[in-house]
Amino acid sequence: MASNFRISTHRNSENLHLKLIGDFDGSSACQLLDVLKKTSNSVYKIIIHTSSLNAIYPFGRDTFHRNLRDLNGPSIRLLFTGENANEISPKTRLCL
Repeated sequence: MASNFRISTHRNSENLHLKLIGDFDGSSACQLLDVLKKTSNSVYKIIIHTSSLNAIYPFGRDTFHRNLRDLNGPSIRLLFTGENANEISPKTRLCL
């Protein structure tokens, strides 16, 4: 478990911003998925900022990708930003 991982949240009218900080491993993926499950129905778009991630472990990334399908299908709109966006986002999501 990455003890240095945390998620900083900020919400504006329709969007939720999640800033991922620290190392992204399997437990970090589960923590992120939990936040997404709890909030995906109440916002238009979720913007995931990845620039503050130190390391992205393959198991964490794979856990995130595998379980992301269990969320509310195509209705969840995720936008990944930052230098690690392409590494963490599934291929079907938008990265900036």
